[in-house]
Amino acid sequence: MAGQQRRGGGGVARGGQGGRAAKGSSHRKGAAAGSGGQGRKSLQGHGATPPAEMRPGHPAQRRAAVIAAAGTRSTAGTRSTDGSRSTDNTGRGGSAGGPARSGPHRAGATRSGRPGRPERDGRGDPDELVVGRNAVVEALRAGVPASTLLIAAGTEYDERLDEARRLAPRAGVAVADVARAELDRLCGAAPHQGLALSVPPFRYAHPDDLLARAQAAPPGLLVALDGVTDPRNLGAVIRSAAAFGAHGVVVPERRAAGVTAAAWKTSAGAAARLPVARATNLVRALTAWAEAGIFVVGLAADGEISLDDLEMISDPLVLVVGSEGRGLSRLVGERCDLTVRIPMVGAVESLNAGVATGVVLAEIARRRRVDGQR
Repeated sequence: MAGQQRRGGGGVARGGQGGRAAKGSSHRKGAAAGSGGQGRKSLQGHGATPPAEMRPGHPAQRRAAVIAAAGTRSTAGTRSTDGSRSTDNTGRGGSAGGPARSGPHRAGATRSGRPGRPERDGRGDPDELVVGRNAVVEALRAGVPASTLLIAAGTEYDERLDEARRLAPRAGVAVADVARAELDRLCGAAPHQGLALSVPPFRYAHPDDLLARAQAAPPGLLVALDGVTDPRNLGAVIRSAAAFGAHGVVVPERRAAGVTAAAWKTSAGAAARLPVARATNLVRALTAWAEAGIFVVGLAADGEISLDDLEMISDPLVLVVGSEGRGLSRLVGERCDLTVRIPMVGAVESLNAGVATGVVLAEIARRRRVDGQR
């Protein structure tokens, strides 16, 4: 009996309900040890742990702040959707250290979608990372629009490093010193040699914008690339198109080269002056242009007529150029009103896309000048 009274008294002390509030009972009131409190006094969870770039005071957060602040100063060469210059260079990836790349690389530029990639812009395009001392210096000399120059701590000094540090501020490019391990992570297997340059995604025009430009300055002249995968060929085409009076260049969104740092350098800055559009469906874009009165001419080694015999030079034209290997795809070839070939003498079977486009555009420009003088 005495034992029962001691147990009951203990129950009163803990729960205030006499013997019914024994240990383990689900009816006791108030907070229990280790419960974290109840009701308004309960503890609130903090949610998922934020990434290092968002933790105040973390080294990664400080690097991200430097790069984000510097990005607003880079405006050279970006384009808005209507082909005009942009002044804010929006659309860059925003993670710490700029863009991230991993896996195999060509010297000079990297593209990857594996772990470590940067945040993407609204279209899903990542920043490009130009790596290596020669490649970075050449990109800065060429005026490639970039946001941040990344330099690994402890990088051995030479004249290229000095030139990169000197050219970057002149171009409005921020300079960020990062740990070598961080740059190794961003560049993956690429031999960065302590230098990397973050290049924001190119801002493409819409195919309708090119049509409007061509119609506003008759006779219009446009260039469409079908499956050209070498960015240097794309850059050469942009350069020729700007030189010979074309109003724009369109490329497919998939399975084709885009305006990367390599294409920008090859274009010798023409990509800053001539709008480049990206079409989700090239056949559909060509069909819309044809319905608007643009004559679609395909360039092919086995074209129906020689360039010398092309009569509608003075009409609004879109020149469609295929890849070096397979030429025009079947659907694009069927969309062309006719195909032309470049008359050649000798054993050369074909020219690469960049050279062939330049030859045809030069001939179109020449004959239009002659027609205008008559």
